[in-house]
Amino acid sequence: MTKQAAGAGKSKGRIDRLITLSFAKSVEISFKSLQVRFFRSMITVSSLVLAVSFLAFVLVNLDVAGGLLVHGGRDAATALSAAGYDVDLADGAVSMSAKERWIVILSLLVCTVGIVNAQLMSVTERFSEIGVMKCLGALDSMILRLFLLEAAMQGLLGASIGAVLGGLISLLTGAVRFGLAAWADLPWAGMLGSVGMATLAGCLLSLLGVLYPALVAARMEPINAIRAEH
Repeated sequence: MTKQAAGAGKSKGRIDRLITLSFAKSVEISFKSLQVRFFRSMITVSSLVLAVSFLAFVLVNLDVAGGLLVHGGRDAATALSAAGYDVDLADGAVSMSAKERWIVILSLLVCTVGIVNAQLMSVTERFSEIGVMKCLGALDSMILRLFLLEAAMQGLLGASIGAVLGGLISLLTGAVRFGLAAWADLPWAGMLGSVGMATLAGCLLSLLGVLYPALVAARMEPINAIRAEH
């Protein structure tokens, strides 16, 4: 190996050590960034709470109706049909109506668009910060990781609150409409699965919504980021 190659190898090794950022440190930086931009972060979290709570409400409603149908038979099927559920007595299944499906899809789409907009605004506000980080040696993957970690924290918080809130409201609504039988016949494992599914959907929405803004931030040239007007 020539001296030039050896020097390049040593130089590359020094650079690698300088730009390496541990996962724990990345989490710490992302958390502090959310604290600094608390109110903007709450906009994203609140949109997730609303969308996920509605999704959890619909899913847990189906679990309540399914439990009533299994234990109540034809009488329960009649009551559920009168309440607006799509009941298949032969298969013992209850499904959401086409209207409910479209409302759920639209609410999730609106939530995603809101997250993308909020994250694009966040990227615009942080042009100078991103430029300085890249001038100091931050790789594109490092910038991308920080934004994804922020989105994951927001998604987990908003989705968890929304899923629990939607599930509780659904249980209370079921008790009001069908009495305590709605709780007695409820498949609790299925209900917990629905809450978990809604939470997972919220987290995925948050990550999906931040992906494009994060890629924009990661691919910015340092000099353009520093000189950008915002």
